Amino acid sequence: MRPETTPELTLTQIADELGITAASDVVISGVSADNRAIRPGDLFVASRGQTVHAARFAPSAIDAGAAAVLTDAEGTQMIGEVQVPVLVVDDPARSAGKAASIVYGNPSATLTTFGITGTNGKTSTAFMIDHLLRELGRVTGLIGTVSVKIGGEVVPAALTTPQPVDLQAMLATLVERGGTDLVMEVSSHALEQKRTDPVRFDVVGFTNLTQDHLDYHGTLEEYFAIKATLFDTEHSVRGVVIVDDDAGRQLYEQATAERPGAVVSLSLTGNEADWSVASEGQQFTLEGPRGTLTTHTDLPGKFNVANAALAIAMVIESGVDAQAVATALTPGGMSPVIPGRMEVVGDRPYTVVDFAHNTDALDKAMSALAGIRPGKLIVITGSAGDRDRGKRPMMARVVAEHADHLIVTDDDPHTEDPAQIRREVIAGIPEGFSWEEIGDREEAIRSAIRDAHDDDVVLIAGRGHETIQDVAGHAIEIDDREIARDALAHRMAEKP
Repeated sequence: MRPETTPELTLTQIADELGITAASDVVISGVSADNRAIRPGDLFVASRGQTVHAARFAPSAIDAGAAAVLTDAEGTQMIGEVQVPVLVVDDPARSAGKAASIVYGNPSATLTTFGITGTNGKTSTAFMIDHLLRELGRVTGLIGTVSVKIGGEVVPAALTTPQPVDLQAMLATLVERGGTDLVMEVSSHALEQKRTDPVRFDVVGFTNLTQDHLDYHGTLEEYFAIKATLFDTEHSVRGVVIVDDDAGRQLYEQATAERPGAVVSLSLTGNEADWSVASEGQQFTLEGPRGTLTTHTDLPGKFNVANAALAIAMVIESGVDAQAVATALTPGGMSPVIPGRMEVVGDRPYTVVDFAHNTDALDKAMSALAGIRPGKLIVITGSAGDRDRGKRPMMARVVAEHADHLIVTDDDPHTEDPAQIRREVIAGIPEGFSWEEIGDREEAIRSAIRDAHDDDVVLIAGRGHETIQDVAGHAIEIDDREIARDALAHRMAEKP
């Protein structure tokens, strides 16, 4: 996705903005870090990847029409003598976003930008902000785990946060299509890899922090430290932090000490905070320094009240009048359809598909379903391979605390042995708890729905909206929602 027109900038002008020297009147019309996606007039960004340096692909990029190359000293040696100018920077991967922003006319500067981080709730909060903004008559872009929506066009999302060059092209396209606002999930990986640079968000939000992604970050402290960078002066103007867990309180205190008045707090549990939430079921009143309003969300669970309150507070903190927000939310409330997030796919048994793939998310999803039906709560879950192994037994233990029966199945094994992953999950099941192991995920879902009673609840957790399962490098098409709906249809057809 790219804009149809771009400012006509010479390589010299671009180099000046990057703080380096280059004398060239070559006009650059686009940027790409993928030699296969080069268009004539592009600047090709060649940086070192995990296995190879992209400079080895510079000749093919130039053959495809690249007008110049941006790389590092190692890359220049690999490229050798070429017929196009070569810009040299210390770290081309971290200069890519700024270079693309320059070429595409600094698109984020013309948008009101919202960024959400945290372990759980990013997608729901992002969808809720997008929903509210559209109800206010804005033209939005939404970039996150489930999908990318740019000026009305929906594009499947490969990463929670796109690569820097692609992100800037998307923002420029959004601006070209009359966009007014950007809502983006910002993952810890994206922050660590500087994928959002040089965007400085107008308002950022923090949901919570629990154990996840420690395979990448090493420790919970390092994971927190990366998340916290979204709230520094370089990355954001204002912030809203839910302070109902230790990480939220620490982040708020840290951010407030660094820049007083730029970050506000939000609490649903009675903690002292700038914004407070009083709720009864899914109806809640949000009260803060910029106004008070009462609304509701049809999405189940206290955590969705938290997501909705955070979304509203962020929009108000961006400068929107609280009364205008209240009017926009009447009468439907904050209830967008969010694929694979507590998505109800059947009623008998009550069947829900959710992305919950760590202990805290499972805990919240099961708590949200408590009392929905008088029967048993049956949970189907597994754990992804090549990821944080420490959470696997913890996930089983938390299921045993809330549910009546657990089916341990496969998630995305990636390169790990699926049976070994299941064994590590099973290790956390307490003695005497009801459980079974069905490795084939489709069969696990069909078995649960076939054997459940009408008044039971079936929670299919872990994959949510995802439709491709990675098994030893093989991409298998599987959609929990489609399988569940088909199993429910067969169940109905077989009833006397």
